[in-house]
Amino acid sequence: MDTVEKIVEDFASDIAMSSFSGTRLRDMIRAIRACKTAAEERAVVRCECAAIRTAISENEPALRHRNMAKLMFIHMLGYPTHFAQMECLKLIAAAGYPEKRVGYLGLMLLLDERQEVLMLVTNSLKQDLNHPNQFIVGLALCALGNICSAEMARDLSPEVERLMRSREVNTKKKAALCSIRIVRKVPDLAENFMALAASLLKEKHHGVLISAIQLCTELCKASKDALEYLRKNCIEGLVRILRDVSNSSYAPEYDVSGIADPFLHIRVLKLMRILGQGDANCSEYMNDILAQVVATKTESNKNAGNAILYECVQTIMGIEATSGLRVLAINILGRFLSNRDNNIRYVALNMLMRAIAVDALAVQRHRTTILECVKDADASIRKRALELVFLLVNDTNVKPLTKELIDYLSIADPDFKGDLTSKICSIVEKFSQEKLWYLDQMFKVLSLAGNHVKDDVCHALIVVLSNASELQGYSVRSLYKALQAYGKQGSLVRVAVWCIGEYGEMLVNNVGMLDGEEKITVTESDAVDAVEIALNRHSADATTGAMCLVALLKLSSRFPSTSERVKQIVARNKENVVLELQQRSIEFSSIIQRHQSIRSSLLERMPVLDEASYLVKRATATQATISANKLAPTVAPGGLKLPNGVAKPTSAPLADLLDLSSDGAPASTTTSTTPNDFLQDLLGIGGVSTSTAGVPSTASTDILMDLLSIGSSPSQNGTPGQAESKPVHAVPEAIDLLGSLSSTTSVSAEIKPTHSVSQDMDLLDGLSSSTSFSGPEKTVHPSITAFQSTTLKITFDFKRQPGNARETTIHATFTNLTSCTYTDFIFQAAVPKFIQLKLDPASGNTVPANGNGSVTQGLNVTNNQQGQKPLAMRIRMSYKVNGEDRLEQGQVNNFPSGL
Repeated sequence: MDTVEKIVEDFASDIAMSSFSGTRLRDMIRAIRACKTAAEERAVVRCECAAIRTAISENEPALRHRNMAKLMFIHMLGYPTHFAQMECLKLIAAAGYPEKRVGYLGLMLLLDERQEVLMLVTNSLKQDLNHPNQFIVGLALCALGNICSAEMARDLSPEVERLMRSREVNTKKKAALCSIRIVRKVPDLAENFMALAASLLKEKHHGVLISAIQLCTELCKASKDALEYLRKNCIEGLVRILRDVSNSSYAPEYDVSGIADPFLHIRVLKLMRILGQGDANCSEYMNDILAQVVATKTESNKNAGNAILYECVQTIMGIEATSGLRVLAINILGRFLSNRDNNIRYVALNMLMRAIAVDALAVQRHRTTILECVKDADASIRKRALELVFLLVNDTNVKPLTKELIDYLSIADPDFKGDLTSKICSIVEKFSQEKLWYLDQMFKVLSLAGNHVKDDVCHALIVVLSNASELQGYSVRSLYKALQAYGKQGSLVRVAVWCIGEYGEMLVNNVGMLDGEEKITVTESDAVDAVEIALNRHSADATTGAMCLVALLKLSSRFPSTSERVKQIVARNKENVVLELQQRSIEFSSIIQRHQSIRSSLLERMPVLDEASYLVKRATATQATISANKLAPTVAPGGLKLPNGVAKPTSAPLADLLDLSSDGAPASTTTSTTPNDFLQDLLGIGGVSTSTAGVPSTASTDILMDLLSIGSSPSQNGTPGQAESKPVHAVPEAIDLLGSLSSTTSVSAEIKPTHSVSQDMDLLDGLSSSTSFSGPEKTVHPSITAFQSTTLKITFDFKRQPGNARETTIHATFTNLTSCTYTDFIFQAAVPKFIQLKLDPASGNTVPANGNGSVTQGLNVTNNQQGQKPLAMRIRMSYKVNGEDRLEQGQVNNFPSGL
């Protein structure tokens, strides 16, 4: 193929050499367009370039401008033309206008300011700027305005200043545009053009005015002195220009769709916005003319008029305008929302989002129109309108706006339901003041768009249900009815199944009836039916299936008459391909069949979840990654404003404590948790994974965590005395982890290697609520003073497991050295990425004065590069003294060797 292509190119070259030597531009263009292949085109261009090179070497002045025109066309096709750069300079130096025109055009097209050759053209430009022919002066100004460098700008700026005083209109206009380039390249020269720019605003020609206004705009950006000068000397002229052009009679040369020169309108309004921003005096001078523009340009069927109105609104919102003028501007935007043009509606929505910060009340008046835009057929307008509605919501209008959005949710496009659902949930969580209203709205959202509701929203809902004891009966009944009608919505199924498992007896017995609520008849069998249907329908979802199995297990304890049926349903999943469901089925079957004595206590209702801790965790989990050398803003608990009587302590501001080494990003650290935090993970309702060991070491707690925690293995729970399991090489039969439970049997913390298990094994055999776990002795290291100031002392005690050299338990003791009591005490720590850190809950948050007591806290540290890199830690302590926030931080580098 290469040989054939070469033959074709050689043949095309022969034809081109014989036909195109010395051709005119139009003939060359016709020949190039007649080429059928890229190879033919390359051959024609190559031959033409060869002919041009020959003409250059023979120095033929008559063909120079024709060759340059052909080279410019070849350059636009993408072929190299650098060999003809000097020809441009020769054409520029010629005496005639036609040659200069082609030369300057080639200069602007073939060269840029980075070319060294450009230095040679400075003298020619200077001569042409002083030429008596205005057209040659115009060519030089155009070239200078397009390609001048900083050096050329400094050398030629005096000539440009002189030409701005010229009597020729075209010369003034081009000189003003050229000066814009000069000011951009050398901002120090701005002061030379301030007075000239202000004087040009008195011209009558619209071209000169637009150029002068552009120059003034550039001067304002380049220099503060220029901005102040133009504020004093140009406001009156700009107002006059705007008034004249608004009131001018019909002029054909400036008319656009019946509007007199909309381009000049817009340029003047933009400059007025720059001059009036932050200046009350200038803004006051503009108010009347802006109101006049708004009043006269009200024809919505003319796009040019709409453009002027939009620019006028931007100017009004950008300056220190009066409140009445701002309301008038926002009303113009409201009228734009009724326009049939999607572009006009979109820019109006964008502008209204900015206007909310200036005058939210005026925007609220157009709430109905904005809500209609949420239902628009255009996806971009829907999304922008939804964002605007979210900004409009406040405590007074949250209920009607939420109702409108939920009503639209049932008919919204599937592609839009995700965004709409997310905004509705955010609005309900942020502005709800009554739990009942919050629950009703969330139930509606789950019913209409449960498949689009995020997990963290469901988790927050479950936390609220756990705390709302007076509404639990109403909630389980509402969710049961929703489950019957909308059983395909995944998030609804998970929340409903959880509630039925926890509060099934309230559902059957109609407990906690509210005023006006109708009783429903639900039998124990009906409750089991609902969970069974959900399990069968969502068997592919491991999380939903696991929650259904847990709910069935709890119902077997609540309703003993259904125990046998539940056992059969659970047993069906013993061979499930999903390992999670298979394991739960085996364990739960064992509980129902062999552990009747402990089933009621094991499956009692879940304790009330700590709402304040969950909200803090959720806010922390969604916070952006903290920079390694910057403090993050304070994390407020945020979330639901529900008067539930639960105190919500203000969390300490989270900071990046890592400034240790170049080991990369810091390891994520967790703050202290409450003993009930593990309950948030029982059914996957924790917003973040629990990494602390803040659970009291009791057998009943460990059993619950092993039985019911979703997606976590026993080795992840981190409880003291956790059994360290060795590999099991063969398990020919199913292992029953829940054998007979007896009293006072103790379990060793170390399980010997098991190579063959021929019988069922049940870890619950012989265990009671008083079961204790024992472990081997720990290696003791000397204590250190990790931190000491005039106000606070911190001591670290160390213990290490002999079987794991990398893991160290640190016992921190905090002592107050002052005479004032510290309250709301919070300890935080951070380590490099090769170290893992877990914090236990502190013994308290109040440190007594004068060392009369202390606060203790446990830290579990794992050094993954033990022996290569020592431990290092940044610590931070925040507390209050007489209500005043205090903060101390430091770095611990004196850890004992070997840790």
